[in-house]
Amino acid sequence: MSAAHNNSRIGLIIVGDEILSGRRQDKHFSKVVELLSARGLQLSWVEILSDDRELLTAALKRSFASGDVVLSCGGIGATPDDHTRQAAGAALGLPLALHPEAAEQIRLRCVENAEKGQGTADMSAPENQQRLQMGMFPAGSEIVPNPFNRIPGFFIRNHTFVPGFPVMAWPMLEWMLDTRYAHLHHKNQLAEHSFIVYGMPESRITPALETLEQKWPGVRAFSLPSVGENGASPHIELGVKGEPEIAAQALAFLRAEAERLGARYDPPAAK
Repeated sequence: MSAAHNNSRIGLIIVGDEILSGRRQDKHFSKVVELLSARGLQLSWVEILSDDRELLTAALKRSFASGDVVLSCGGIGATPDDHTRQAAGAALGLPLALHPEAAEQIRLRCVENAEKGQGTADMSAPENQQRLQMGMFPAGSEIVPNPFNRIPGFFIRNHTFVPGFPVMAWPMLEWMLDTRYAHLHHKNQLAEHSFIVYGMPESRITPALETLEQKWPGVRAFSLPSVGENGASPHIELGVKGEPEIAAQALAFLRAEAERLGARYDPPAAK
């Protein structure tokens, strides 16, 4: 099983027709950004995909081949509209198999429900046999514990698969980040600096941004123009992101170039 390196990219896959149709609003993206940021990590990419097995299989083939660390939320249930487990197996060319630890956790959940008068603890009952389908993972997977209702997610090839319900998904993802990926926390200390300029078209500063990235290859330059909503004057937020020392050098260069090209730091007086 491949290990995640310090320079691993992190991707997020959000699965669900209900997100794409607007029946539900996605909450995972902002939460995952928050969880990663607290650990000195950041997302490199995100995909929102429908509950379509062919599409999911193709997307997972790409992400498994990338070597990225991937967090996937949704579609791991056992109803006909859940395809993520099967797509992960197909993407890896692996059969699905009932994971023994998952089976035990599902059994314990059924016992707990029966003690509350909800259903039966008899695992041969049709409804419990159906619940066991949620423990069918690609062969070689490891379980991801679910503190909410015991029904686990699974981990394979640097991909973590959890349910779409935030109350389950978020603590499961947090547990994975703090156990399997603890060695990545705060490894790449990045600094981000920006400043706002007025009175200059973005096209004028673009060559300087390109030169900056050539001079400091580890630094990302950015330009965020605003057309001046809500009474504000049009302006550009210029900035850099990278290792602190070289980011500071790049920032000084960018400030000097903006000044040389006639940018102003103060908004024009209101007419």
